[in-house]
Amino acid sequence: SEGGSRRSSWGLLVTAGVGGTLVALYAVATPFVTPALRKVCLPFVPATAAQIQNVLKMLENRSGSLVDIGSGDGRIVIAAAKKGFQAVGYELNPWLVWYSRYRAWRDGVHQNTKFYVSDLWKVSFSHYTNVVVFGVPQMMPQLEKKLEDELECNARIIACRFPFPCWIPDHTTGEGIDTVWAYDLKRSRRCETKKLGNYTKDRIP
Repeated sequence: SEGGSRRSSWGLLVTAGVGGTLVALYAVATPFVTPALRKVCLPFVPATAAQIQNVLKMLENRSGSLVDIGSGDGRIVIAAAKKGFQAVGYELNPWLVWYSRYRAWRDGVHQNTKFYVSDLWKVSFSHYTNVVVFGVPQMMPQLEKKLEDELECNARIIACRFPFPCWIPDHTTGEGIDTVWAYDLKRSRRCETKKLGNYTKDRIP
């Protein structure tokens, strides 16, 4: 009876341990797995050192606020903050957001950076003048329209890994997966049409 009771106690401890481990794994894995279940998946793939340098090259002589859409572990935001930008990152994975905040604090730029846990489709980017995007081909057409509708004509959008389908880039640098495309909305025909349309509407008595 005593041996059976001891085995029962060990069984309960093992069960509790396994259950706790599974819960912990679920808590850690869920933020990484959930985005893959969405209609448009934006996986976490860290930016290479070459990509970061190419993005910074496209930001030369630029000013104003900056946002990284799908900021991952925050390396683009942190690099931009070190160049003097007030930089913001939006990321769906809370673990990556917390890690980004830690990295910004560690690198001494936490006062110039902010990171938010948010779905990019539920955020307005209208008050940013510099936008960095690490997207996938499936999302680029819809994101192109969203940014064109929301951003002012002085905005610059920097796309990494994949270009936008309709816009013609004003600047391109890098090769292969490190290629970066920059688009200035003031040069966009649709942006000028939108601006002219608003002007005409305002002038109609």
